[in-house]
Amino acid sequence: MANYDILRLLYDYFPMAVNTGQSLVFISEDWKVELWEHRNASFGLARPSGPSIRVKIFKKTLNGDFVLGHHQDFQLDSLNELAQQIERYIQFAVGQNIRENV
Repeated sequence: MANYDILRLLYDYFPMAVNTGQSLVFISEDWKVELWEHRNASFGLARPSGPSIRVKIFKKTLNGDFVLGHHQDFQLDSLNELAQQIERYIQFAVGQNIRENV
């Protein structure tokens, strides 16, 4: 599955995100979350066949800049399960329901 296809399908699941063509971005007053296709050559031939998405969580500083707090890679064969686990991770990381607030 191509990068554009994965992001497009995830955008269907997360319509509140902004699709930049390279990533999906959620933004609020305090948080920015980015979803990127992640490629890691060190995975080698044992790499699972499902899409690999890196979720980056940024926290807004007092001066208004967004600073990367942490990131997590997701690689699940089912797109539905991938989207659900990404949503759950973001909700726990920012403490908000992304479908409503982020």
